[in-house]
Amino acid sequence: MAQNAPSQGRKNVSTLIALGIFSFMSTLDGSIVNIAMPIMSKALNVSSSQIEWVVSIYLITISSLLMFFGRLGDVVGRSRVFKIGTAVFILGSFLSGLNMGLAFLLFSRVIQATGAAMTMSNSFGITTSTFSASQRGRAMGVIGTFVALGSVAGPAFGGLILNYLPWNYIFWINVPIGLIAILIGLRSLPKQEPVQAAPIDWLGTGTFTLVIVSFFYGVLQAQVVGFTPIIWASFVVAILSFIAFVYVENHAKAPLLDLSIFKIADYSLGLIAALLVFINGFFFNVLIPYYLVNARGFSSGFSGILLSIIPLTMLVSGPVGGVLADRFGGPKIAALGLSIAVIAQFMTVLFGLDTSLWYFGGTAILIGIGLGLFQSPNNATVMSAVPTDRLGIAGSVNALARNLGMILGVSFSTTSLFGIMSAQAGKRVTTYPLHQNDLFISAMRLSFFISAILLVIAAAIAFERLRQGKKSKA
Repeated sequence: MAQNAPSQGRKNVSTLIALGIFSFMSTLDGSIVNIAMPIMSKALNVSSSQIEWVVSIYLITISSLLMFFGRLGDVVGRSRVFKIGTAVFILGSFLSGLNMGLAFLLFSRVIQATGAAMTMSNSFGITTSTFSASQRGRAMGVIGTFVALGSVAGPAFGGLILNYLPWNYIFWINVPIGLIAILIGLRSLPKQEPVQAAPIDWLGTGTFTLVIVSFFYGVLQAQVVGFTPIIWASFVVAILSFIAFVYVENHAKAPLLDLSIFKIADYSLGLIAALLVFINGFFFNVLIPYYLVNARGFSSGFSGILLSIIPLTMLVSGPVGGVLADRFGGPKIAALGLSIAVIAQFMTVLFGLDTSLWYFGGTAILIGIGLGLFQSPNNATVMSAVPTDRLGIAGSVNALARNLGMILGVSFSTTSLFGIMSAQAGKRVTTYPLHQNDLFISAMRLSFFISAILLVIAAAIAFERLRQGKKSKA
């Protein structure tokens, strides 16, 4: 047995590498396209509102399918679903890079998003079942770091690629990296897993898909066309579909989502905190490129370097957070991370046209430290709280909260920014106000203050979870 320990350790490391690479790529592709949209719009000869669907359809497809593939992983095996998903994702990435028109690109993004949903929904479950409780924090630290990196590194990574290569390569870069991850995963991912002989809840899957599609269509299109009757109708459909989904799940013999897992405080509170943190993170992701490029006049390349400070910091703080979580407990380290992030977020409210790069860099480093210390322990606490036979669906809901945060963060940040500028200017503002940098800075500061309040709420939730944990131990 002692001889097998080093071999098993190497296998576990390989498992983390395979899971981490695909976690990074699948979340990265939700945001990397943002910075390439002006170039893609021109190359494909389509309007800005049309090209936005390249991002929207990816996020909508993932969010619609996450719970289905999470449940499928519990039924047929999480590793099996993950491996098939990697191949589907690589195929979709290759097709997305072919310059064959907008319709074909959207079709390819659906394929890519389907593969991403298959991998994202099962990565946390595989990690939780592979590593013991004493190692889980560190393992989640690695996976959580890759996930968080993919979520925040899009603008920086995309900017660097577009500096030297055509837009196609923001998709094609996934192909060689993905093939390497597949080869590693085939050797290291668990071969045999406990599965359940249970039917798939197709009615629950259908009603949930309708919830996601109608809700996100309303959220995303409202930014383009305003709150028209069609937009309000889509929200009504989303509400009715959600009511139907809850009814179906409460009466299904083998529900898509076992709603009883939300009675677990560590799980539910962790999900809400993660949702708020990702909404907050995308305020920074969306607004800071405007600040650096338009307001400060920095080049795309230099702005990309500045934007990379947070993901590079998280490369270090994420694993450190996992190690600390194994030693001191996930809730305690998660609360510490959010406390640091709250301080840094209020520092962004002071950003101006003459802010020193040292202040900007220091703020970004603090954000990276705070998010890194939060993500890993929070994921470990959330996933350790659920029964083993629900790891797939629990992981998929965890990933869904992340995607919800990404989409809502983009929507809320742009709505608040342009809404505040419109109110201050006394007219409708829908783009960066040329030669009115002070107007933008004022609106950006108020928007960052709003996002800071969201982070304060997340921190309060983290401390409440810590208090409940101490109370239960007592």
